[in-house]
Amino acid sequence: MKESIHNYDDLLEMLDVLLQENSQFSWNNFYANREKQIPFFVNAPDENLVSYFEQGFFHSGRALELGCGPGRNAIYLAEHGYSVDAVDLSEEGIAWGRERAAEKNIHVNFINKSIFDLELEENAYDIVYDSGCFHHIAPHRRMSYLELLNKALKPNGYFGLTCFIPDGEQGGANISDLEVYRLRSLQGGLGYTEEKLRTLFQDYEVIQIRKMQEIKQPNHQFGVPFLWTALFRKR
Repeated sequence: MKESIHNYDDLLEMLDVLLQENSQFSWNNFYANREKQIPFFVNAPDENLVSYFEQGFFHSGRALELGCGPGRNAIYLAEHGYSVDAVDLSEEGIAWGRERAAEKNIHVNFINKSIFDLELEENAYDIVYDSGCFHHIAPHRRMSYLELLNKALKPNGYFGLTCFIPDGEQGGANISDLEVYRLRSLQGGLGYTEEKLRTLFQDYEVIQIRKMQEIKQPNHQFGVPFLWTALFRKR
């Protein structure tokens, strides 16, 4: 790694390393043991994603899922008429997603990369969906995230999001952006208020922001009460 900053990319990479050096967490290790009692491991789509179809917002087209993990939402989108690109940093998560898709004879284009390394067509997607990736994005990467979103989405395209509420049962660190760097940690994932989500995505039309409905398992949908769900539309 470079230890001098000559441009904006150098700055981003240096801050990435600063946070990674203080963390023992590995997404590959997280997904390697599929028997762990992790709520997100269920093979069922987010209840809010299902509701977007029921309310008539989503129909068919191209979809991009950011941080797809084992693919439960990507597979649901593909089952309901979308051509889906699903991206995750974890080889284990992607492998699990491919197995699930094969079991259902569903095609999803799984991509094992950082979302910031994607080569995207401009205005290519009708939907960008993110279930639990955004709250693991460090503050210095939010501008890159917004650039990715703006490039990927068609005009009037939809951006769907689930993310931690502050001080939630399973995560949602209630700390400032500055504290992230003082602590050199995201503390397992950042919590967001509704006001902060509206501010961060202020260039988008807000369609709906609400808490996720709790869904007792086993069920054909997934829902936990410690997440926000949000749907935005690109102006």
